[in-house]
Amino acid sequence: MTRYLKLRRKALHILQTELSEDLCYHGMAHTLDVLKVCDGYISRGKLYGEKAMLLRTGALCHDLGFTTSYQNHEEHGITIALQMMKDYRYSPVQRRVVVGLIRATEVPQTPKTHLEKILCDADLDYLGRDDYGKISNLLLKELKHFGVELTREEWRQKQISFLQKHNYHTTYAQKYREPIKQGHLREIRDQQSN
Repeated sequence: MTRYLKLRRKALHILQTELSEDLCYHGMAHTLDVLKVCDGYISRGKLYGEKAMLLRTGALCHDLGFTTSYQNHEEHGITIALQMMKDYRYSPVQRRVVVGLIRATEVPQTPKTHLEKILCDADLDYLGRDDYGKISNLLLKELKHFGVELTREEWRQKQISFLQKHNYHTTYAQKYREPIKQGHLREIRDQQSN
């Protein structure tokens, strides 16, 4: 477990010191939120030892690439994560699992393993929570900063499209997040018709 704690300290330091302040959505708060949601899955699913460590490592590292690039951040994050995992003596098999976890979070998400499904659902957990509006506004603000100009109507359409195409992968998220997400979708559609 000390490997993970050392990597955690290093990853959080990188995020804290190297992430642009303009990343108001993909910032440190998002990574900590994903980690917290993963901890809930670990507790509910009774995931112990190595599986829990690898899931937490994936959660910590999944957006590290934003420290170097806004585009293709997953690949940049994998490079950073691989170096850290080598430094902290993660085995080649463990490194492969974490690389798979990071890649699975790329949208559209395509998780294959149980851990990948959990991380993907944790990454987009907010879609099915009451803080969806607040967090989606942070994403819009971030996109604008990075040169994506959207009218109010274009942003609504983008949200509708994303929520329609998105699928949760775990039984928990399908039961507890999907209904709330569908409510957000209805609400956004209703705003559009007004």
